[in-house]
Amino acid sequence: MLGVAIANTTGDNTAAKTIFLYYTEPVGGEARNRIYRYEWNGSGSTRNTLTGGSLILDLPGELGPNHDGGKIKIGPDGMLYAVIGDLNRRGMLQNILDGPPPDDTSVIFRIKPNGSAVEDNPFFNSTDERMQKYYAYGIRNCFGLDFDPVTGILWEAENGPSVYDEINVVLPGFNSGWRKVMGPIERGGISEEGISLSDLVNFPGSYYADPVFSFRQSDGITDIEFFNSTKLGDRYANNILVGDFNHGNLYYFTVNSNRTGLDFTGIEDLEDLVADNPEEVNAVTFGTGFNRGITDIETGPDGYLYILTFAGDLYRIVPGAPSAATAAMS
Repeated sequence: MLGVAIANTTGDNTAAKTIFLYYTEPVGGEARNRIYRYEWNGSGSTRNTLTGGSLILDLPGELGPNHDGGKIKIGPDGMLYAVIGDLNRRGMLQNILDGPPPDDTSVIFRIKPNGSAVEDNPFFNSTDERMQKYYAYGIRNCFGLDFDPVTGILWEAENGPSVYDEINVVLPGFNSGWRKVMGPIERGGISEEGISLSDLVNFPGSYYADPVFSFRQSDGITDIEFFNSTKLGDRYANNILVGDFNHGNLYYFTVNSNRTGLDFTGIEDLEDLVADNPEEVNAVTFGTGFNRGITDIETGPDGYLYILTFAGDLYRIVPGAPSAATAAMS
């Protein structure tokens, strides 16, 4: 099991809902990554059961066995967004100019709930029917997708190899740059020997953009969450939390005023948008000690923050009690 998304959510827990499940399964002698659509009946004699199970997206699972992706999200437009990593392939979707043609790897998909392509997708007019479902490509390995609740724009968290984990803003046609670029392109991609936009595979309708933030050392960035609540205080509302795998850290970022990137006012060492060393990473660290790394971050229906770890622990983050000094001043 890789991902779960729920459509047509309402405040009524007895209402029927559409459930999307993304999982890896064997098909003959081959592994496939697949998304199925189910219906959940919230009332009556069949309450709490899933029915249907129609296949809406059938994706490769090899070479693998890692970089499968698996995060799925319902966008504010009602469409289903799903990501798959590179599966260790080396093709045009990984920015290899003379590589094999598109093969449904290193992609963020945008599809209708029935699995068909959306007519205003950036590559909908492509003669390659595969690409008609693509929203972005050049993705190495992604555990995190979320939508800005203010603008509706998609953001993505992406792992680098040994260098440059990324936080990206993803507009239609985004090329994240892998395998040629991780981190800012001016730093020379992953080889640090110099690279230009002409070294990338630029499909019609695509564009490359630098990350809005990078971690120079790759610590396995996982999920990204816009905290859509004021329950922890107004300063955190509609800003970003990101987790990692290697250390079990939770990071906090403030979105800038026009919501196109991040605001590091007062943090001089991060104005280059790269955390180059542990001291600079500490400047954005919000919490530590999450057992075996963070896999999922969500704003709960109660307005508090929930953190799930690879160890299977579920944390609920609530405001702390005021200190004695604060209480004495109030």
